Amino acid sequence: MRETIIIDTDPGQDDAVALLLAFASAAELDLRAITTVAGNVPVAQTTANALRIRELGGREDIPVHRGADVPLVYPLSTAEFVCGPDGLAGADLPPPRGEAAPGHAVEALIAILRAAPDDGVTLCPLGPLTNLALVFRLAPDVLPKVKRIVLMGGALALGNVTPAAEFNIHVDPHAAAIVFGCGRPIVMMGLGVTLQAIAAHGQVARLLEHGNAAGRVVHGMLTRPRPGGLGTVGHPMHDPCVIAFLLWPELFSGRDCHVEVETNDGPLRGRTTIDWNGRLKREPNAHVVATVQAEALFERMFARLATLP
Repeated sequence: MRETIIIDTDPGQDDAVALLLAFASAAELDLRAITTVAGNVPVAQTTANALRIRELGGREDIPVHRGADVPLVYPLSTAEFVCGPDGLAGADLPPPRGEAAPGHAVEALIAILRAAPDDGVTLCPLGPLTNLALVFRLAPDVLPKVKRIVLMGGALALGNVTPAAEFNIHVDPHAAAIVFGCGRPIVMMGLGVTLQAIAAHGQVARLLEHGNAAGRVVHGMLTRPRPGGLGTVGHPMHDPCVIAFLLWPELFSGRDCHVEVETNDGPLRGRTTIDWNGRLKREPNAHVVATVQAEALFERMFARLATLP
């Protein structure tokens, strides 16, 4: 039975790969909508990027809804220094042909969830959690419709945008606090696991073997020059871990923990305090993934991407 999902995203190279992996996995995943949020770049650009990737993947049947343009409280911080001016450096994609569907992403999320059965929809946020927080505050009646939230964000140890915080949570920590407190099952893909998901050069080169456009685009994004100081020699596949977990959960392992988000605007803003050893004796609110079988992940992921146009 296919799992019904919505991807909330701020593309971003690794977001783009996650979307393509979902497109290539239609037999397992029923992707009802793509909602966009400001994050890696402003929301007008993340929306254009979602449309560009949708057209690359040949999935123009899936609606794209433009969402929140600023975090709940803090001014927006973006990441062009990593992703490039348009967020998709290395992709070399034309402007989108299509347009976003009418209506705000938050309205679309509420409508889809209200029409779903209980435990009917898995939410897959890949960027800041602003849209989801707005949904849960404006329409708490939809919470029973959420089967689970599988998200990329947070860190078990060091952050990547500050010493304490991972980018998505740092951008909108208030939204993250709302989501982690929503009471629905959460699977957290933090930096501790996603920084293990770095493809070897030989694996990346295989993307060109099949001659498809999606492979060429992903190869271009993964081999583009990246600024120094990012902590890795390759390109971590943060966001594809979310979709891969839905497809191949046996490749991942972790444990149930209590996660608390720091919302104050200081050096710890956006920190996810993860009670890995249960010292606080608080009820777990997330399954925190800590390891991935990276070689098998890339073998399966790149084979799946080869099936796209």
